[in-house]
Amino acid sequence: MRKLCLGLGFGKEMPIEEQIERCAKIGWDGVFTGWSEDSPEWNKLVRKACDDNGMFLQSVHLPFHHVDRLWEEGEKGIIEQDTQIRAIREFADLGVDLFILHTIIGMEKNNPTELGLERYAKIFDEAEKLGVSVALENTEGEVYLDYLFKHFDNHKAVKFCVDTGHEQCYNFGHDLITKWGHKLVGTHLNDNMGMTGEKLTWHDDSHLMPFDGIVNWEATAKRLNNVGYKGPLTFELTCNNKPNRNTHDIYNHLDYDGFASLALEKAKKFRDLVENN
Repeated sequence: MRKLCLGLGFGKEMPIEEQIERCAKIGWDGVFTGWSEDSPEWNKLVRKACDDNGMFLQSVHLPFHHVDRLWEEGEKGIIEQDTQIRAIREFADLGVDLFILHTIIGMEKNNPTELGLERYAKIFDEAEKLGVSVALENTEGEVYLDYLFKHFDNHKAVKFCVDTGHEQCYNFGHDLITKWGHKLVGTHLNDNMGMTGEKLTWHDDSHLMPFDGIVNWEATAKRLNNVGYKGPLTFELTCNNKPNRNTHDIYNHLDYDGFASLALEKAKKFRDLVENN
């Protein structure tokens, strides 16, 4: 039976080691988290807490707030490249072998550059030297994902992580699981209400629990099976509303344990779909 993993920091304030302990007691098999630029000790704490609680540290999400700089001229792009490499090195030293990386940030951006390819190449090459993988995640700006896979499809370290919510609201329902299934090594499973207005907006990226939005989960299970995906099922969820939205009011009554427990119920329901299709 495949492992079920949950992204930490889903909107409830709590020390990271306590989050990991609680997720373990609730019944999750593993977790994923981000990287702390300011505190290598925090990163070590994540590793230790996972080990102490028998939890699988499925992946580390690399910084994404400034990945657009990788495509642009200037020193900031070099700094961003070096930041990504530093994050990979620090957690690779702690035994993590999968890193999730966005290709862009910014709804209005649609111009991949040769300079960006060079910088991503340096990140990928460093990952290969370390014996780890970098899974590109589908976000807004699907053209950047296509551009990178066009040039690095055969790179040993370059893989794919599908975000089902982004597929629904940012990628106009495009079937990216099938398109890039030969590179698929991870999932960010979540739900939303699709694109609700005329323009793309991050407010539509709800990260609801599965079955609480409009994603077709039976079809998603079939698509995962059709590409032969056998890895963990990892969920990236939040308990909080986006600005001017009320999609998450259904979770208002839940504390940390309540949210993580309900999420696990829904995760098991989806796993059943995957394993019985």
